[in-house]
Amino acid sequence: MITRCENQQEWDDYVNDLGGHPLQLWGWGSLKAAHNWSVTRLLYEQDGIKKGGAQVLIRHLPWPFKRLAYIPRGPFGELGESAAAMAELVAYVKHTIGGLLVSTEPDKTGVEWGSGWRRSPNTILIPRTAILDLAKSEQELLGDMTKKTRQYIRKSERDGVTIHQIKTKEALEGVLAVYRYTAGRAHFALHGDAYYHDLYDMLGENNLVYGAYYQGKLVSFLWLAISSSTAFELYGGMTETGQESRANYCLKWHAITKCKEWGITRYDMNGLLNDGVSTFKEGFTNHENMLAGTYDYPLSPLYIVWAKLLPLGKKVFRSLKSLRK
Repeated sequence: MITRCENQQEWDDYVNDLGGHPLQLWGWGSLKAAHNWSVTRLLYEQDGIKKGGAQVLIRHLPWPFKRLAYIPRGPFGELGESAAAMAELVAYVKHTIGGLLVSTEPDKTGVEWGSGWRRSPNTILIPRTAILDLAKSEQELLGDMTKKTRQYIRKSERDGVTIHQIKTKEALEGVLAVYRYTAGRAHFALHGDAYYHDLYDMLGENNLVYGAYYQGKLVSFLWLAISSSTAFELYGGMTETGQESRANYCLKWHAITKCKEWGITRYDMNGLLNDGVSTFKEGFTNHENMLAGTYDYPLSPLYIVWAKLLPLGKKVFRSLKSLRK
């Protein structure tokens, strides 16, 4: 049986108790609801026991497509373990939300949900990533790194880089300044500052933001979302001084060891591409992980049109964006 959950503490308890991802926490849904989405939170019950759930983000689409229902890094618990349970979820969404499709990007390597689900190339979250097993000892984690990464961790610590958790709005302003600098240098788009302030407030204690300081100045930061089992990197950035001092090396290692200290068992670096940032991430491990990717369940015959138009729309948008540079 699928039912709605309207209580934040109850919902977050289920996410944490059942090994859910931080993007399934109440605060992440609240953030998205404040920025052009709506959200509904659904629990899966079997024999009177809550065994799983899905935080469903809903986006209104241009006519005639109506709505998209999206489940980031979910469902969690036993809901995502069987085709029958997922059929219940789809039926509930179709009846209460409707629209074009249900799209999921589960936090697992594979799914067996039946023939109605279709693998989609239109991903939001990158399935190729690196997930550290924090059940390993610190020596094992260090041993999995490249030699150069270990050297840079030691060098940045030896040269006086210090790490502090960002706990105030004043310190957060410094983080956003570094992020704006990073985006300008690397030519990627950011949300407005209000988005990050809302994230800081709405995710609350499930934020983990660390800053690296060199000679008293913030030179690098790392922002994670955490649940009881998983740490998930959201954002990071650094100044030229941060790059020269290799501050991001001891910063990431500090975040990894703190998550391990708190009993978190998985550290997800949130995507690997063929770029410099990914090369940096890959230095911290000797493996990569490939998650299941994006799976769609069509709710409307118009899904075929959508699936064909969406890649074209992305290509056109990129072309228009390049013309504005």
